[in-house]
Amino acid sequence: MRNPPTLLSLTIDSTIRNFSSLSDISFLPEHILLELLLRTLKAGKLNERILQLFVSTGNEEILSAIEALNIKHISDPVLPTRCSGRF
Repeated sequence: MRNPPTLLSLTIDSTIRNFSSLSDISFLPEHILLELLLRTLKAGKLNERILQLFVSTGNEEILSAIEALNIKHISDPVLPTRCSGRF
C-alpha cells in the first residue's frame, strides 16, 4: 500500500502551481528552498521570474545549486524571427 503524501510535499506542489502569486520566498528554510527549486525544475516550471525569486533569497546553497546546474539569466531577450518574407 502506498503512503499518502506528506503535508510538506503537498505544500511544495501547491507552491509550484501558484508561483505567480508569490513575490518573496526568502523567509522559507533552506531545506524547503532546495526541495522547491529541484521540484520546480522537475516540473519544468522554471522561468526568468521564478529564477529571480530564488536568486533574491540570497541563500548560498540555492545560489550554489543554480551555479552547479549552470542556470543563467537571459541577458538578451529572445526575439522571434520571420519564417517567410510575408508579414
